[in-house]
Amino acid sequence: MKIAQSVRLGVWMLIAINLLMALGSIWVFTRMSPAIEVIIDRNENSLAACEQMLAALALSGSEPGNEDEQRALFNEALQRARSNITEAEEPTAIASIEQSYVKALRGERLGLQNTVAAITLLGTINREAMIRADWKARQFGRAGAWAVVFMASGVFLAGMLFKRSLTRGLVIPLEEIHAVISARRSGDTMRRCTGTDLPKDVKIVFDDINEHLDRS
Repeated sequence: MKIAQSVRLGVWMLIAINLLMALGSIWVFTRMSPAIEVIIDRNENSLAACEQMLAALALSGSEPGNEDEQRALFNEALQRARSNITEAEEPTAIASIEQSYVKALRGERLGLQNTVAAITLLGTINREAMIRADWKARQFGRAGAWAVVFMASGVFLAGMLFKRSLTRGLVIPLEEIHAVISARRSGDTMRRCTGTDLPKDVKIVFDDINEHLDRS
């Protein structure tokens, strides 16, 4: 019967929409996680290198004879920054650091000023990149949340339409059949199955029942 087919189709559609909504939600969250990891792994690494370079500069003149140690510490941090370039502006800042950090470690004022300015610029570049990445992750999260809302609204609308179709094609006809049978048991032999705007399958069933009652 077409009604049975419609019910099965409606159930499978609801299952499919719910499945799509679940998969969509999973996709949103799995996409957000890498975006957050990029913020932590890339830009945070460069910021840590900037802090290490500034620490090496600050300690270079604190104790006589520790220049080699602080230079090794500075070079290690500089190598970390050099191998973790993620923004287009970083190479310029790193080149400025490379040009002036030796003089800065020796205590030359101009070299120290230039090095600190370049390190500060490198940190600013990475902080701004983190802010942009965070903004993109938030935008993606909001877009995903609204997508889930729209999918949930679609499920609700599909459910309401399915409920209306089920009520019209199955619930109301069953209630009418039950009312006719109850009336027959109560002695009302004239009651028949009736209804307006009936689906074709329901009309066939009603006609069969009425025909059987007419012969009884």
